[in-house]
Amino acid sequence: MSSVSQKIGGSLSKQSFIRKMFEEGNRLKALHGADKVFDFSLGNPNLEPPEELVSALRDLVNNPMPGMHGYMPNAGYPQTRAAVAAYLTEEQGVELQGDHVVMTVGAGGALNVVFKTLLDPGDEVLTPNPGFVEYNFYVDNHSGVCVHVPTTSTFDLDLDAIADGINAKTRVVLINSPNNPTGAVYSAETLAKLGDILRAKSREFGRTIYLLSDEPYRKIVYGAVEVPSILQAYENTILVTSYSKDLSLAGERIGYVAVNPAVPEVDLVMAGLILSNRILGFVNAPSLMQLAIARCQGMRVDISLYERNRDLLYTTLIEAGFTVPRPDGAFYLFPKAPIEDDVAFVGELAEKLVLVVPGSGFGGPGYFRIAYCQSPEVVDGSLPVFREIGKKYFG
Repeated sequence: MSSVSQKIGGSLSKQSFIRKMFEEGNRLKALHGADKVFDFSLGNPNLEPPEELVSALRDLVNNPMPGMHGYMPNAGYPQTRAAVAAYLTEEQGVELQGDHVVMTVGAGGALNVVFKTLLDPGDEVLTPNPGFVEYNFYVDNHSGVCVHVPTTSTFDLDLDAIADGINAKTRVVLINSPNNPTGAVYSAETLAKLGDILRAKSREFGRTIYLLSDEPYRKIVYGAVEVPSILQAYENTILVTSYSKDLSLAGERIGYVAVNPAVPEVDLVMAGLILSNRILGFVNAPSLMQLAIARCQGMRVDISLYERNRDLLYTTLIEAGFTVPRPDGAFYLFPKAPIEDDVAFVGELAEKLVLVVPGSGFGGPGYFRIAYCQSPEVVDGSLPVFREIGKKYFG
């Protein structure tokens, strides 16, 4: 006799490797001491929010707006939506109004709101692998089917695989750039070609196929790398994001959905998103954070530490013999494991107190993910282990 539904019982057995390794890290830290364990399992930003954000929060608390902690429109404060739309107009090169934005409980909340609005039972959401494992659960939450297609050897979009994977049931193509777990950033040329494919497929099957872009890492890119405008690439595009990574606010659960004004029946889509935001139980995004981020559009944390960690780990891994693409964005490395069984290899690293996540957890078997949003001490302490492992497997 089961105490939970069969569906949740089955899902529990497929839980994220990320959380499993995080919990293993806690066990090892209790056993050996936190300073002896080098935990790269969780993509939890280790930088504090910018002072401007802290100052905005302090000002709001010290000078509260009447009714600040009460309900507001389900879509969010009009002034916050307007601030986001003004910023996106400049960033994306497409004019948006506040009415094209819905404030949400993080990017995860935003994705669920979008799927609730767009999917009928059996509709398919096509997404590239490797990718974020929670997508499968989010799509299933709303009776959709998550369909995975491969990427190229450098983790770029495989446009032929995407085109071949689209059929009469496809409702959404979901991408994530900069990508978790690979750090890949898709070029403007690639996105334009993807837009052409989606236009042609929408005509072929006589239904709107949406491009849904999940962009919480947009501002975490290195050197001269820029993330292209997704709204310019394709008219039927919906953008979701959060402030979890660029402002280090992962625990505050604040994000938004923005819809390209060119989407057919855009007012109906917006009404659907607002209704879904309410009936899924989110009701509205957190009030205090809405008011604070309205003052902090375009800001980000100082990512120099992330860049330092990326460069040091990348160089060490390459010198040790690993194969690993140099990521342009996010805060992950995705090296190829030296043995076919990535789960076994991750277990070997765990025995040496280095915690990473097997690529199988992201639909990328044979690889492993390193979340380098960690302190320099964690990164530096892990390097001898990677060198040792490299010597064992590569000589």
